[in-house]
Parts: sequence; C-alpha cells; structure tokens
Amino acid sequence: MRVGIGYDVHAFGEGDHVVLGGVRIEHERGVLAHSDGDVLIHAVCDALLGALALGDIGHHFPPGDPEWKDADSRMMLRAVQAILQERGWRVNNVDSVVVCETPKLAPHIDRMRQLMSEDLRIPVEAVAVKATTSERLGFTGRKEGIAAQAVVSLAPRE
Repeated sequence: MRVGIGYDVHAFGEGDHVVLGGVRIEHERGVLAHSDGDVLIHAVCDALLGALALGDIGHHFPPGDPEWKDADSRMMLRAVQAILQERGWRVNNVDSVVVCETPKLAPHIDRMRQLMSEDLRIPVEAVAVKATTSERLGFTGRKEGIAAQAVVSLAPRE
C-alpha cells in the first residue's frame, strides 16, 4: 500500500465562477490559474503522484505549457489515473478538504464526489470531500483565495 498527500492553492481574481472537483460553481470571483484552477483536483493529483514518488502536478502538467491553458482539470486527473494504472496501482480511497469562506460548497459536494469517482474508476463511497472555513484567519479567511488538501491510499492492482 502507498499513501500520498497533496495541497493546492489559488488566489481569487477576475471571473464569475470557480471549478472544484470538476463542478462549476457560480461565484463573484474566479481564480488566477493557468488551467481551470480546480484546487481540489490539483491536490488529489499531487497526492496520487506523491504516493508513487512521481513528482508533482507541475512536473507532469507544466503551467507554461500551452496545452494546459484553461484546461479542464478532470483531464489531468484522468491522465494521472492512467499513469497509476500503467504502473500497476489502483486508487483505494481519497480524503480531501477544501478551505474557503466562500462560495458555500455543501450543495455541490455530492457531484464533486461523483465526478472524481468516475475519473478515478472507484466507488463514490471511496471519495470523501469536505469543506471548511479558516474562521476568517489567513488568506482564505480574508477571501483572497481558496485551498485544498488531499490524502490518498493506493493498492497494487490485482
């Protein structure tokens, strides 16, 4: 078994939505990012890659690469899933948390879990997504950005 941890953060900027776990959520601001800025999927990708000591998301999907400009982060998640499969591993489970004051995420969490479970080819029951605030402390508390953390476990494919 292997375990990995991932973390991602993006500052808020111009825009009218954020994307989290593959779900577009209306918001008074967007995020500053090369891709769609999905901090949740980016944290999960980093955790998956880290579990196999394969570097981070920036190594596999360089922020300066035009191929990934405004890219759907679910494409990245599916690409990382393919890397794991090629190396003989499968995702056992994902536990994640998004930290932000806004937007409110509760109405969207079930859809995030569903989309990520589809991309990772695991049951939705193996994907946990939680949301919390930072009690108005730090950059997330000041509504300057959004962050996510993820922990994953991998098992050898049978």
